[in-house]
Amino acid sequence: MITTTQNITMANAITHAGTFHSDEVLSTVILEKVFSNLTIIRTLEVPENIGEDVIVYDIGFGKYDHHQKGGNGKRENGVPYASVGLIWKEFGHKIVTDTCNPTLVWEIIEQDLIQGVDAIDNGSLPKADYPIQAMTFSKAISEFNPTWDSQEDADEAFLKAVTFAKIVFDNTLKNAIAKAKAQEIVETAIEKSEGHIMVLDQHVPWQDFILLSQNKKAADILFVVYPSNRGGYNWQCVPDAIGSFGQRKSVPDEWKGLSGTKLQEITGIQTASFCHPNGFIGGADNLCDAIAIAKIAVKS
Repeated sequence: MITTTQNITMANAITHAGTFHSDEVLSTVILEKVFSNLTIIRTLEVPENIGEDVIVYDIGFGKYDHHQKGGNGKRENGVPYASVGLIWKEFGHKIVTDTCNPTLVWEIIEQDLIQGVDAIDNGSLPKADYPIQAMTFSKAISEFNPTWDSQEDADEAFLKAVTFAKIVFDNTLKNAIAKAKAQEIVETAIEKSEGHIMVLDQHVPWQDFILLSQNKKAADILFVVYPSNRGGYNWQCVPDAIGSFGQRKSVPDEWKGLSGTKLQEITGIQTASFCHPNGFIGGADNLCDAIAIAKIAVKS
């Protein structure tokens, strides 16, 4: 349970008042999961003589703050820590300890959620060279702050933001656990792969695991075939890097954007169903035909 207070003697957690941001909001979610009951005082200055059991974060230049001169450290990849990264590094393992692969689950959440929040809060995430920017989790959290013409209580707005952030975190945790469970399935499929094609018996996350696998066969895989959640089977190009839209091997340009009989005629595959306009994914009605299309693409 998370509550706020204006009485320092009742608080077991301290963060800054005023405009709140995604780093201390998400930190609050993590701390509540570790300590169960969190009573927070949001203040502009850390009081003196607070108890040793009171956690201070995103304020006060301490262990869980990053506003001191020079910041509070960077990861090996160069992403600087903000409060949530520091909190996650300290307490996150306690949250994932009972999962299928605690280290991997921790790392997935660190990569998929925590680092992005830290990078944005530190102003180190470059903007995309595009006329518009996607709304990030951090931006969504900032929208919970009372507007200039609002009479909304700031602490109540903070708690609303925490509730939203908890939903996001819980979904990220759920998906991280599912993704970690998929690793062993993908590793088995990598070992069984032949002719630059990996076949999965079920649709599981596979892109990152192929690219990060220590199995030498992983580097040779160009296409993955798996059951489609829309029916039939998909074939998909292996990306050339994590998060990239590039492809290790592209399909013939004349396939791109075709479907039905037109794709069947040009490929010679009877149940070929579609090829995405960008060529990175396509489908067929049965497994054999999906593999056959992938084989043609490998040789093209």
